[in-house]
Amino acid sequence: MSDKIKEIAIPRKIVQNLLHHAQQTPEQEVCGLISSQHNTPLHSYPIKNTAANPQRFFNLDVQQQIQTMANMRDNNEQLFAIYHSHPSAPAIPSSTDIEQASYPDALYIIISLNTKGVLELRGYKMANAQFIEVALCLT
Repeated sequence: MSDKIKEIAIPRKIVQNLLHHAQQTPEQEVCGLISSQHNTPLHSYPIKNTAANPQRFFNLDVQQQIQTMANMRDNNEQLFAIYHSHPSAPAIPSSTDIEQASYPDALYIIISLNTKGVLELRGYKMANAQFIEVALCLT
């Protein structure tokens, strides 16, 4: 991976879906996957958060994740991004987020609801066991 990652384009409709998902349960972290074809994001797939403490952590429901990945494969889609929200923290990866990042090629998107009326959405890529922020561009 190069040191300089160009900005990543994400369709406005997908971003709206992510923000809506986060706002549905603002007191808990929401999570899900985004698929792509030819590195162009196509669909967002909300997945149940099965963490014991969903106010502070997220775990993708294993069965839903497996089913979603199978559906993506059947539709010739690839995993593009993994997203989750931070109900009361900035859109910056926590140490847990970094430890649990197990898809090195995926984009990691964090949505923060800890803003005064403005939702924050940031993207990160893994490099040398840490997250590097990348610019997101709405299309």
